[in-house]
Formats: sequence, structure tokens, C-alpha cells
Amino acid sequence: MEHKLKSVLSGTGFYLLLAVCLITAAVSGWYLLFAGDKPAVEEAPPTETVIAPVENAYVPQPEPEETEPPVEASAPVEVEIVPVMPEVKVDDTPVMAEPPRLVVEPLKGEVLMAFSMDQLVYSPTMADWRTHDGMDISAKPGTSVLAATAGTVSSVEDHPLMGTTVVIDHEGGYTTTYSNLQAKPTVEPGDLVAAGQIIGAVGTTAAAEAAQSPHLHFSVTRDGEAVDPSAFLKS
Repeated sequence: MEHKLKSVLSGTGFYLLLAVCLITAAVSGWYLLFAGDKPAVEEAPPTETVIAPVENAYVPQPEPEETEPPVEASAPVEVEIVPVMPEVKVDDTPVMAEPPRLVVEPLKGEVLMAFSMDQLVYSPTMADWRTHDGMDISAKPGTSVLAATAGTVSSVEDHPLMGTTVVIDHEGGYTTTYSNLQAKPTVEPGDLVAAGQIIGAVGTTAAAEAAQSPHLHFSVTRDGEAVDPSAFLKS
């Protein structure tokens, strides 16, 4: 036994044993150095997550929706309102001329024969039926005859049927005629006469009315058309 132990220690076995011992010592030392001093691992309590406020932190903002730019109100447009004139209907009816304002009777007396253009009247001198374009006013020979209204003497003549005759033109298209006057009237063509001015005297020069008593044959026309002298004198 002792001999075997010496052979082991003296040979290769010695080195093997030495190696085993060294390895065992190394392992034991490592364990004592590192594993033996290590404390038991305690379970850490749950930690609370605290979010500290961060100044000037970027917070993403939602992108603004695209909106149409506001429409600027246009300035009010001044509109000139032109008044519409109402349509005036023009009356194309011919306007009858008005008689002169101041009218007087050429003389006062009885009407022997009135104006009659619508029906025939009997003429004692001509012994027939005919129209009568004036009025016969009875008066003594020499009775003054007056201009019925203002105007201009257009003619003085000796008419073959109506004798001495004076014709006066007036405004408004009127004309007055004075027949059966004495031979020499007091006016001449072109004279301006006033209403009531003496233009002659009653005579007996009208051959067409010689059968009647002395009188003035007085007639009136308007634009060449015979009108009733009595209506003219009343205007």
C-alpha cells in the first residue's frame, strides 16, 4: 500500500492529483468570491410612470380644414333711376278757333231773317227758296253800323247782289261781313278797327234783298265756313 502510494506520488499520478486539487481550490475560491457575497435578489416593487411636463413640447395639432377664403362684399353699385315719363296720348282732334274775346252787336234791331244753312228759307225779293248765310237786322237808313270785334279791314266793295259791303278779318280765323250799307263807308282796306268802332251806316244798296225793309245783312265765317252770327255775338 505504501509502495503503491509512493509510485503514484513519484510518477505521473502526482501531477494529476495536483491538478485536481488546484482545480478544486480554484472552483471553491471563485464560488466564495462571487457567489457567496451576492445578496438575494429582491423583487422590485412596481414603479409608477410619471410623465413630467415638458416645456415647449411639440404637440401635433390637427391640420386645419381647407376653407374657401371669405368673399369680400363688393361696394354697392349706384344705379341711376331714370323716371319714366308716362305716355301722353295726343288728341289729334282739330282744335276749333275761339272767337275774339270782346264782341259787340253791330247794331240793335229786330231780326227780319235769321241764319239758315241747314234748310231753305223763302226770299221775297228773289221769289224762291234758298239758304241764308247771315242775319238781317232791321234799322232805319243812316243808322251807324259798328265793328263786332277788333280786326283789320280786308275789303270794301260794291257787291252786285249785296250792295256796299265791308269785310273785316279777326283773330282765330274769323271774318265778319257787313252788307247793304250806304255807298260810302267810313273805313278803307287795311284799316285797323276796334270793337264797337263805326264802319258805316245802314243803306238800301242790296239788290238781292230790296223787297225787305231797310236792314243790315250781317254774316260771319270761320276759316271760310259760314257760322251762325247770333252764336258768335253771344260768345
